[in-house]
Amino acid sequence: QGQLVESGGGLVQAGGSLRLSCAASKRAFSALSMAWFRQAPGKEREFVAAAAWSYELQYADSVKGRFTISRDNANNSIYLQMTSLNPEDTAVYYCAATRSVHFSPNYYRVGFYDYWGQGTQVTVSS
Repeated sequence: QGQLVESGGGLVQAGGSLRLSCAASKRAFSALSMAWFRQAPGKEREFVAAAAWSYELQYADSVKGRFTISRDNANNSIYLQMTSLNPEDTAVYYCAATRSVHFSPNYYRVGFYDYWGQGTQVTVSS
């Protein structure tokens, strides 16, 4: 509990930007592969972006060119910079982590990740 803590969610108008943060209280953070997922009401949790322990980055097609994932190993944190937001981006955003080295081709799977945060709400108004 409390091993991954997200912050930075909120209400923003369409076209706006938000930056989400995830702080991890885990040893050997640099060995973790990290990801962001989101879940809208009535929908399944879906992959957004991931940053592997090897610094490989992956994005869902729906966010490519708009969202940027980054990691700061010195501060045990990852970030998701979101721009050009639209109402379809409205969801609870979750941070996830895994110690597995098999990043590809598993990075987009919910079951690949062992640790999850409590989520932060992002609401985009039209």
